[in-house]
Amino acid sequence: MAIIVDEQTKLVISGLTGREGSFHGLRNRDYGTEVVAGVTPGKGGQDVEGIPIFEKAAEAVSERGANTSMIFVPARFAAGAIGEAIEAGVHTVIAITEGIPVHDMLRVYWQAKEAGVRLIGPNCPGALSPGKSNVGIIPAQFFEPGSIGVVSKSGTLTYQIGNELKQAGAGNSSIVGIGGDPIIGSDFIDILTLFEEDPETELIVMVGEIGGDAEERAADFIAERVTKPVVAYIAGFTAPPGKQMGHAGAIISGSSGTAEAKKEALEARGVRVGRSPTEAAQLAVAAIGARA
Repeated sequence: MAIIVDEQTKLVISGLTGREGSFHGLRNRDYGTEVVAGVTPGKGGQDVEGIPIFEKAAEAVSERGANTSMIFVPARFAAGAIGEAIEAGVHTVIAITEGIPVHDMLRVYWQAKEAGVRLIGPNCPGALSPGKSNVGIIPAQFFEPGSIGVVSKSGTLTYQIGNELKQAGAGNSSIVGIGGDPIIGSDFIDILTLFEEDPETELIVMVGEIGGDAEERAADFIAERVTKPVVAYIAGFTAPPGKQMGHAGAIISGSSGTAEAKKEALEARGVRVGRSPTEAAQLAVAAIGARA
């Protein structure tokens, strides 16, 4: 099994005709993902290397059987594209777009919840199930099939940990980037739940960062509901208070949201935390080895 994306994924890409959308969409197809359609208003009837373009997402669902949508649309139009995909009837929307206005995201967040559609992102690298499907911008060559699930706020740190796991002979069941914006469709707890239920996942790596309380809430959930071992890394041990670091949600406010506080909360609930991506990968490989 895999979570979020797999061999049954039929992908429609909003913004496939754009530079970034076509580059990554075609890379996803080359990996083996079934990219069935693109959506760009005003360009219906065209194609991108044989992939048909439709005016609306509903046409891609009805005519091509799309069940998953990826959003590569400029920020001011992205929430509209997410909402259109939800209304079209897909079961998963993965929003790569960065900088979507917060009020727009609030609207489509609740729209997705009410429709029972899983929303990943925005401002995320997507989801990859090695050997099965890649939806987003994750460089699949860094990952091999295996039993370690990864959920992360950071794209690049995920790639580093994945590459180190691969070099150590360990592989991944699925990798999910949830995004680093203040409002995201799926949080750590949502993805931890899926990994807990996935029989192929034996261990979970969680990559967090400064700001907010998502990691602390995840720590409580892990203690209460997760039976599989969890290893974590928190980015930002040297981050200065009051300064935004990369992601819109990565900012320490007062005494809350520090990497050290998150580390302490996780370790108090039995989660081993590395102080670097390399150490986190080493902890994961050692834990998997101990279970073998």
